Amino acid sequence: MARHRKSINEVGHAHELTFTCYRRFPFLKAERTCQWLAEAIDTARTEHSFLLWAYVFMPDHAHVILLPTSEEHPISSILKAIKAPVGRQGVEFLEANAPQWLPKITRQRGQKTERLFWQSGGGYDRNVIAPKTLLKMIDYLHANPVRKGLVTRPRDWKWSSAAWYDDRSPIPLAVDPIPADWLC
Repeated sequence: MARHRKSINEVGHAHELTFTCYRRFPFLKAERTCQWLAEAIDTARTEHSFLLWAYVFMPDHAHVILLPTSEEHPISSILKAIKAPVGRQGVEFLEANAPQWLPKITRQRGQKTERLFWQSGGGYDRNVIAPKTLLKMIDYLHANPVRKGLVTRPRDWKWSSAAWYDDRSPIPLAVDPIPADWLC
């Protein structure tokens, strides 16, 4: 039986969330899919009251660092609000435009047939409570495309907040400034 990590929803904690495409398929390699993900995050940010501090969309997974600003929205709800619309759009796109993918994303669970865009479960949720840890996590996330050999500098990866952190360059998905009390 698979064990799922429980999200710890503590007021004032930021969260570094990682979620992966089903079977690590490189669905986020497509520009349209990254755009869907950016739009879903932006919509969820408004509906679920959180600040987005950093992100990196890799070909087969995504990282976001966020701070919920309300107790009413647990991390599981935020993740669902981000992942569900992208998953629906992704599956619908594959059904209409790439039916050869359908056997790869289809699984049987008892009597139920499912088509999956994301890996099951919530992904990874790491609570962040210390400013020093937050800044290290942001640097680590931004370096991900460099470690994978996709670019030579973090700021060169389009689907990342690295360029904004570097010199406030425009990025596809705007991030919220980190409050001063998190930068001490």
